Amino acid sequence: MISRIDLRGDALPEGPALRDLLPRADFDVQAALEKVRPICEAVHHRGDAALIDFAEKFDGVRLESVRVPARALTDALAALDPAVRAALEESIRRARLVHRAQRRATHTTQVVPGGSVTEKWVPVERVGLYAPGGRSVYPSSVIMNAVPAQEAGVESIALASPPQAEFDGLPHPTILAACALLGVDEVYAAGGATAVAMFAHGTESCPPANMVTGPGNIWVAAAKRFFTGKIGIDAEAGPTEIAILADDTADPVHVASDLISQAEHDPLAAAVLVTDSVELAEAVEKELQPQVAATKHVEDRIVPALQGRQSAIVLVDGVEEGLRVVDAYGAEHLEIQTADAAAVADRVKNAGAIFIGPWAPVSLGDYAAGSNHVLPTGGCACHSSGLSVQSFLRGIHIVDYTKDALAEVAHHVVTLAEAEDLPAHGAAVKARFGWKVPESK
Repeated sequence: MISRIDLRGDALPEGPALRDLLPRADFDVQAALEKVRPICEAVHHRGDAALIDFAEKFDGVRLESVRVPARALTDALAALDPAVRAALEESIRRARLVHRAQRRATHTTQVVPGGSVTEKWVPVERVGLYAPGGRSVYPSSVIMNAVPAQEAGVESIALASPPQAEFDGLPHPTILAACALLGVDEVYAAGGATAVAMFAHGTESCPPANMVTGPGNIWVAAAKRFFTGKIGIDAEAGPTEIAILADDTADPVHVASDLISQAEHDPLAAAVLVTDSVELAEAVEKELQPQVAATKHVEDRIVPALQGRQSAIVLVDGVEEGLRVVDAYGAEHLEIQTADAAAVADRVKNAGAIFIGPWAPVSLGDYAAGSNHVLPTGGCACHSSGLSVQSFLRGIHIVDYTKDALAEVAHHVVTLAEAEDLPAHGAAVKARFGWKVPESK
């Protein structure tokens, strides 16, 4: 059901050579870019009319309006299963605790007497959030996007999710209920690249946004790339990934269930076990069979994901080598199920989020750990972070110098300006002192 990659015996290569040995899904955003281009341009030129036409083409429903009426949000919340509501409320509560602590304070550095630089943090003015609605419905993604934006102080927050023919062209009611719980009342029935284009360009019903965040399929990723530079984005998210670094102390039942938990997202989802224990590898392989047979989404998602080139059991000589492998892989979700897991986790350099020990499965992080589940995929954890309050903030430097403070450093400014053959830069300083550079003290 899942392949093996044996990296034992020989010395592991460095850098790209090691990454090339590891499993990874095919996810060609560049190829998809040309297919979303006409969609994005149509939304630019035709606005809401294009959104309505694309909803009929892609989602099988003819919309009367792209904007979701406020009554639909309150009705969805009123009809929500009380147990689901309680779970969403607890997820929101925990996410707020974690993200509120991420707020940054204004800080002033006194560089010299009379000269200071202050860094203040300003939220983006308006963000568009995206909640997928294809194979599954993700109210948890509404929480993970909205909470950090709210805690950052973003004043204008809108959300888009695909229209559902089953619900008369509205997004899934659980999505709408989550919006109601969060106080997000500007919601649009738009999916995929059309939603990103709507936020980027603006339409008759939706003002343009400064930034778009949220997970999605390859068309969402391609649209984000198309608009990079015009709007801010969180990331070009690819298929979900789990990597588990485990030794012979790990429980194969836990490991198999965690691999399956991510495989059920998508046939391109990646499930990777890195271990120095052949016995654990064999036990996990055996455990996968009955667990897969007993669950849902088997043939359309789980089996293709586990059998795909993006999933494998990777055998290594020891935990030390395993650390090198998971750092090269840069997983979206990384579980550490080894002896002294916390100490091993502390040595990890590249991961979107790390889950320590047998009682912190990725599923916890998806819903109720308080952490954010919008994380870098495709190895991007080597250079990028998951969504947080900082994602929605901009640092602005405020420079405040007196005449004496400028005079003290003026000769350095003039010298550097002349060294770069930019004499007007130096002249801008000289003009303040009668065109004579003050002598340094």
